[in-house]
This record gives sequence, C-alpha cells and structure tokens, in this order.
Amino acid sequence: MPAYRANAAAQWGRLSTRLSTCGGLATRPSRLERRLTTGDKHGTTRRSVLGGLLSVPLAAQSSRDPLYAYVGCYTTAQRSARGDGIHVYRIDPQTGAWTHIQRVGDLVNPSFLVMAPDQRHLYSVHGDETYATAFSVDPTTGFLQPLNRAETGGRNGVHQAIDPSGRFLVVANYGAGSVAVLPIRPDGALADAVQVVALPGQPGPHRIEQVSSHPHHVVFDPGGRSLIVPDKGLDRVFVFRFDATSGKLTPTEQGAAIARAGSGPRHAAFHPRLPIAWVVNEIASTITTYFWDAERGSLRPVQILPTLPPEYTAENTAAEIAVSAGGRFVYCSNRGHDSIATFASDPRTGLLTSAGWTPSQGRTPRFIGFHPSHSFLCVTNEQSDSVVIFRADTATGRLAAIGSPVDNASPVCIAFRPWGMLF
Repeated sequence: MPAYRANAAAQWGRLSTRLSTCGGLATRPSRLERRLTTGDKHGTTRRSVLGGLLSVPLAAQSSRDPLYAYVGCYTTAQRSARGDGIHVYRIDPQTGAWTHIQRVGDLVNPSFLVMAPDQRHLYSVHGDETYATAFSVDPTTGFLQPLNRAETGGRNGVHQAIDPSGRFLVVANYGAGSVAVLPIRPDGALADAVQVVALPGQPGPHRIEQVSSHPHHVVFDPGGRSLIVPDKGLDRVFVFRFDATSGKLTPTEQGAAIARAGSGPRHAAFHPRLPIAWVVNEIASTITTYFWDAERGSLRPVQILPTLPPEYTAENTAAEIAVSAGGRFVYCSNRGHDSIATFASDPRTGLLTSAGWTPSQGRTPRFIGFHPSHSFLCVTNEQSDSVVIFRADTATGRLAAIGSPVDNASPVCIAFRPWGMLF
C-alpha cells in the first residue's frame, strides 16, 4: 500500500475514535513580523497595494525573484460587469508592494484562473462561454501571451483544475451540468475535451438556483487519485476516480455524497494532512465537514456549521473557502454579510469551531485565497472593484486588513506565480 494511503487509513481509524474528545489547538507557532511600505499607483487607478516587508524570503522563491499575481474578472453586461480582461501584477518580494504591469484584453469573462505546475502556462475558463484559453507565461517578466483556446464541451465553465502530472485540465461546466477533461499538449496548448461527464440526480428545492445540475468546483484529493465536484443544483458532492494515464473520470462506488436539501454545495477544500474535506454551501450559507476515505473514494458528512453570525437575518450566499497552510484555520466568504468567516480546525479530528467574522472591506467577496507565503489572505470584492489583503495571524486565525485596496474592476479570482491556483 502506498505511504499516503496507509497514513490516511491510519488517520481515518484514529479520527473515528476522537469525536467525543474534540477541542484544543495545536502548539502556537512563531509569528512572522511584517511591516507595511507604500506601493505606487498605476495611472489614475490604485493598482498597487501596501505590502508587508518580509522578514524572511518566501518559501516558494528566492528573496530576489519577483512574485506575480494574475487577476481574472467578469467583463460582460450580462454579468453587470466592469472588468476588461486579465490583469497582471508584480509583487516585490522584499516590500510586498503590488505593481500593475500588464492587461490582457479582448477576453470574455476570464473568470477563474489556474497556473500550471511548470509555472510557464496559465489557463482560464470563461463565464457563460464554451471554451478555455491557454496562455504562456514569460519566466522573466511574468507577461502572458495567448496560445490557443479549446472547447470544454459545455457552457459556462466556472472552475478548473490541473491533474498532478500537468497533462490534463478538468473543467466544471456550470450551465451544462457536466465535467470535462481537456488534454494539455507538451507545448502547454489545450486540446478539445476528450471526455464530458453529465452529472445525474434530482434537482434541489430552490426554484431558481436549483433547476438542474450546476457543478461549481473541481478539486483533486491530496493523493491525486480522485476528484470531487460540488454540485449546487443537485445538492450533491460527486466523487470520481482519475486515471492519470488516459485522463478518464470514473464514478466511485459511492458516486456522490448527498448534501442537505437546499444547501447548494459550491466549493471544497481538503485538509493538508488529515483525511478531511470541507465544503462551503452557497444557498444555505453553511460549511460541511466530511470524513474522506481515500481508498474507497467516499465522503461521510459529520458536521454542519453556519457561515453567518446568529444575529444576521438578511440575504446571503456563501462563496469561497480557503485553508491555512497547516490546516489549522478554515475561511469562508459571505456575499451579503460581506465578511470572511473564520473557523478553527481541531488538530486531531478536523472538526470546526467558529472563531468569528471579519468585514471583507468591500461588497460581494466572491473569492478568497492565500498569498504564497500563507501569511496573507487575498480577497476579491466583485461589486466594489477591489482586491484587499489581510494579514492572517498564525496563532489565532484573526484577519487584519493591511495597506490600501488594489483597484481592479469586477475581480473574480487570483492566481500566483510561482505557486498555482489559490484554494
């Protein structure tokens, strides 16, 4: 048995006996000190952000090499959008300041982005369209150059993931209710979908948001053998085996975990060490903790918590989920309450405890994700046209906004180089 499977099986057994003894946090790690410096403005808009002076080099790069951020956005009137393409920023590794260096225009809703493992290619899906686009990334300047686009076999691709080998791109087609597999050629260009899997099931009770299947996320498990797909329309989290040679997806024996009716599973994330997966539910504004059996490819729900404070009674939809580097804290964004919910994760069981809420410093935080140092959480406030950076306290999980927001119209997602997609 491979080591990761043996470890997961052992942890699974230990977890099953610890549900009655939850509590406590891991030993407090040392804190990285950060100091803010001022970044320059780009033209008449504020496309730089105050960044922290790093006391040590980023783990993912040398202290001399710049980091690049790629911000995707919505662009169409149908989306009530103001965006105009993909914006590229250079982040100084010493000061943390963001400087705008490129706009890639003439793109329709380049919403969610993912960086290839080789760090030389970036891929975008396009909201309300039926294709994905490949870009080459200049290793010296970080600039993007379009390579080609390929058909995804369905409408409104909303999220994508690259398999661990870097040979396949998997896309969630929200509008078509399907998941597609696109080969990645040796030069980084995409080929059209070679497999399109329709997602079966009975729609949920919401008459507007759940009229049919609406997969919103695709996530590989830590071992790279399985893929989970939260489906907002069917109240299911589908589970597939992934063949790394052919790229073929095959449903596991479980097929899907059934979520609470009307919850609307949207996005998911795995614990970095424990056999745990968390799913944020858009419609119900909740987060579900699942035990993950990597050997069987199955999910078992064990906990549901609200992403909202009990006194909040207005409308809200939950959007994104992000997990700290050690799995100690889990964050979810709320659109309506316009906040980031923080949860502490039990280091033995992965079960969550609410640790508070932080205003997102803008409207409609569609996306949250960690900066490669994992000391900063980046938030895209779609309706207030801003990217806001928060320092994440490694001991308490508390978030504190730093610097000035980056002005970026209708931002939807951020990818980093070097690092990859933020989850």
